[in-house]
Amino acid sequence: MAVRIGIIGAAGRMGHALAEAALAQDGAVLAGAIERPGHPANGQPILPGSDILIRDDAAAVAAECDVLIDFSAPVALAASLALGKPLVVGTTGLEASHHAAIDAAAKGQAVLQSANMSLGVNLLAALVKQAAARLGDDWDIEILEMHHRHKVDAPSGTALLLGRAAAEGRGVDLEEKSVRVRDGITGARRAGDIGFATLRGGSVPGDHTVMFAAENEVIELSHHAQSRAIFARGAVRAALWLTGQKPGRYSMNDVLDL
Repeated sequence: MAVRIGIIGAAGRMGHALAEAALAQDGAVLAGAIERPGHPANGQPILPGSDILIRDDAAAVAAECDVLIDFSAPVALAASLALGKPLVVGTTGLEASHHAAIDAAAKGQAVLQSANMSLGVNLLAALVKQAAARLGDDWDIEILEMHHRHKVDAPSGTALLLGRAAAEGRGVDLEEKSVRVRDGITGARRAGDIGFATLRGGSVPGDHTVMFAAENEVIELSHHAQSRAIFARGAVRAALWLTGQKPGRYSMNDVLDL
């Protein structure tokens, strides 16, 4: 039987991409679309010609779905979790309070959260962790990311995902080792720091490079997104995997068995 997928934040660019991915995925069916009350898209088809209308009655839509995918906004996360359905969270810009809410909800429902749903990015994170674990502090780690001009958070959730992978590989706390801003006379680079650099412009869906730099050699591990479709495909695959899982908090590592 096909898994019935509902999309939260359905009127956005990712909402449309998720709808297209769900329609294209074997074993999945697009069953519902949710937007906040008062949104002008309510009552409209999620895609041209679709019989799935965007609705603001989240509870009613959730009742018709097996799993929900949320790419809306951090402020909407609590309401999404409260629906009680297996939930894939792709929203970026989450803070400690949001992660605490996910941990609490995961005691009673299956929740999968990732800052990036791309299968390639999550494999990249695994490679970054492995490289960081095997290279010493004399290899400096720098993370460079670029996104479109409309992105509102920095560093990107994916850059932080990669930073956490590097920190885990080294067995350190990212918050203690990360350097987010350099300006003026900063002094020499401290051994063990994990640096971040952020670029914004144009329509770039997402470029990320992790550089390991030592004396006379540099290793670069990169991922270049060419379309939002890759995030949508990964999220739909995650939703299929999550359906039927026991309550708990999951990540894309579980989906990929990393």
